Amino acid sequence: MTPSLLKTYKENVVPALKEQFGYKNIHQVPLIEKIVINCGVGRAESERKQAVQDALDEMALITGQRGVATVAKNSISNFKLRAGEVIGAKVTLRGHTMYDFLHRLIATAIPRIRDFRGVSAKAFDGRGNYTLGIVDHTIFPEIELDKVRRALGFDLCVVTTANTDDEARELLHLMGMPFRGREKKAAA
Repeated sequence: MTPSLLKTYKENVVPALKEQFGYKNIHQVPLIEKIVINCGVGRAESERKQAVQDALDEMALITGQRGVATVAKNSISNFKLRAGEVIGAKVTLRGHTMYDFLHRLIATAIPRIRDFRGVSAKAFDGRGNYTLGIVDHTIFPEIELDKVRRALGFDLCVVTTANTDDEARELLHLMGMPFRGREKKAAA
């Protein structure tokens, strides 16, 4: 079964981007390549392994895919961190799983953020990739509040094939990403 966001991309987003940016070939139209979700746990050495396991379990609930633990590359004495220690978790989503997750993020999770006025339209890296920080993972409906041991925050990076930030911003906007201040410009 095709995810609804992928169907929206093929039917609405591709023709709109072709018209706006004057693409001659369908393969020039930018698309979302992958979504990488990264969670670092800044716990004391004794609590770190359990915190990483909790992060892996929560991320598996949210994304529907099992993540991998990340390890420190360098030793940092001020943080009591040694090279090779487990310090976080990450999940890379592609294909149908990615589109399902992005749809749930845009339609249900982001609107549940308290005092939400839109996501920043400036968080692009200059190459068409967008990064979003999620402060509290309980905005996802898959998380049961009674079973949460610790609050987790994570970074979400949307990697696109766009060449410029403007192309990527328009791609995400047409797919439903609620950028801050976008409605005011359209209404004026």
